[in-house]
Amino acid sequence: QVQLVESGGGLVQAGGSLRLSCAASGRTFSSSVMGWFRQAPGKEREFVAAISRNGGSTDYADSVKGRFTISRDNAKNTVYLQMNSLKPEDTAVYYCAARRSFIIVTTTSYDYWGQGTQVTVSS
Repeated sequence: QVQLVESGGGLVQAGGSLRLSCAASGRTFSSSVMGWFRQAPGKEREFVAAISRNGGSTDYADSVKGRFTISRDNAKNTVYLQMNSLKPEDTAVYYCAARRSFIIVTTTSYDYWGQGTQVTVSS
């Protein structure tokens, strides 16, 4: 069982930066692929970024490539999402997710989810 708690969301102006954190409990963090997803009002949850178990591989949605960076610290059981050059269209609730696998996927086929943290980007 893995419990995930996101933090770091907030209100920021367009062009600004935020760093999201996701702290995981349980002993399976280092054996899990970790992902970030987001969901805007009236829209489906969408993939943002994912990272392999050892951090050696990452994948990003086209809409965030070059602006967002996912990383992890297995010693701290934490995954991060550094978001730069934020745009109003990045406004959403951001969710952290864990997948008990070595395969990175961009669908919502993850086993555990956090409660989400709101990110609002004003124009």
